[in-house]
Amino acid sequence: MEPSQSEMNILSNGKSHNLGDDVGVPMKMMPEEDQFDDPDGGLENEGFLPSADGKKPIRFTDFEGKTSFGMSVFNLGNAIMGSGILGLAYAMANTGILLFLFLLTAVAALSSYSIHLLLKSSGIVGIRAYEQLGYRAFGTPGKMAAGIAITLQNIGAMSSYLYIVKSELPLVIQAFLKADPNSDLWYLNGNYLVIMVSASIILPLALMKQLGYLGYTSGFSLSCMVFFLTAVTYKKFQIPCPFEEFSHNTTAAHHSLNVSSHVHEYNNGLIHEDAHDDSHCTPRMFTVNSQTAYTIPILAFAFVCHPEVLPIYTELRNPTQKKMQKVSNLSILVMYTMYFLAALFGYLTFYDNVEPELLHTYSRIDPYDTLILCVRVAVLTAVTLTVPIVLFPVRRAIQQMLFPTKSFNWIRHTCIALVLLTLINMLVIFAPNILGIFGIIGATSAPCLIFIFPAVFYIRIVPKEDEPMNSTPKIVAVCFAALGVSFMVMSLSFIFIDWTTGGGLAAGAH
Repeated sequence: MEPSQSEMNILSNGKSHNLGDDVGVPMKMMPEEDQFDDPDGGLENEGFLPSADGKKPIRFTDFEGKTSFGMSVFNLGNAIMGSGILGLAYAMANTGILLFLFLLTAVAALSSYSIHLLLKSSGIVGIRAYEQLGYRAFGTPGKMAAGIAITLQNIGAMSSYLYIVKSELPLVIQAFLKADPNSDLWYLNGNYLVIMVSASIILPLALMKQLGYLGYTSGFSLSCMVFFLTAVTYKKFQIPCPFEEFSHNTTAAHHSLNVSSHVHEYNNGLIHEDAHDDSHCTPRMFTVNSQTAYTIPILAFAFVCHPEVLPIYTELRNPTQKKMQKVSNLSILVMYTMYFLAALFGYLTFYDNVEPELLHTYSRIDPYDTLILCVRVAVLTAVTLTVPIVLFPVRRAIQQMLFPTKSFNWIRHTCIALVLLTLINMLVIFAPNILGIFGIIGATSAPCLIFIFPAVFYIRIVPKEDEPMNSTPKIVAVCFAALGVSFMVMSLSFIFIDWTTGGGLAAGAH
């Protein structure tokens, strides 16, 4: 294969880079100039020397992307959207509406600014790969740190998605078939189902050569979450407060929503409260309790999409920094709106009785509700179609760490996907409790990817001649990195306190 064609194939899917990818322009020069550093010796420059036919190989920034603006929004929006949306109503119950809105707005704005730092750094050196920005800023240690953070974060995210498939899909099948929950039928075994879903749906999508091809599945995934939001809004006006707990001994009359009592479950039995006691049915604007501190990690993890930003940028048609920033801002705005509405109507339906997983709260009323069953199917579809999007950056990070000089190869492309899915399935099936591991991964890799790495890469890559350290952009970037360090220390402190006090680890994964 000729050098130019090799680079074209590698860069089109954003999975791996050839020898020339680890080089950038000198700090004092713009990407359009044809002079490059040589960090690893003369061999690196061969990718940019004229080829035998006198033509210069195609540079990274010369690759012509083919993914439309809309498809890019779908892909990035799907990368942002995760299972965390199911826990936002619980987060609002522990913060109040106004405090939740303030925190959600702040995290969304910070995430947008973080993407701005990545895009500006990428534009200066002509590199659209997170790991290669790390290499350009700090050499091999920077590339390895970025690659490891991306790998850990996204493996944790994919595992959380497949845990939802493992736990929810058997319940959905059981409800639709009216099957005995204690039966040993194979299609009610979550372990079998998660393997089948991984092999039949996730793996074929993960083998796509280009991330842009997943724009269609991403659009369908987002439409499933729109259906989820619509159902949550509808149920707000159908379920009274207080509501009645479902009982298998309940008569048909009890299935109606015109109830007169509210049942609270305690370890020692059931306690009925008068329906006229509406003290628990009043929304709170501002609340601070022991669970409030977990809201910030939940919200921060809900906007983690940074490993996918640069691959999507690579495949964007007619890419410019301004255009990609618009893609990012629109995706964040759409997810911001959906997050707030889902949290608001979920909270206004159950108030203080909302559970960390919103759909479980609906099951307390009627586990056989047709609409809620359809919503469960939609959520399962959405998280399943999100896994391939999240897998792409992990595969590229692994290739950057282990095979940095290798061109695209279908066998390697397929094997890495198989190994990753096998590992994640084993974690989901055999690990009795890996919430602690996920908590530590989320508390370390997420702050690095959102706050610390974009800021320090920006500080190192942007020339001091253009922006000295005492300039406003550099000072803001330093403060942004300090915020990320503070966030990491705070999250790890909460996890440590949770473990030492025997509390439950808050599930705030993206």
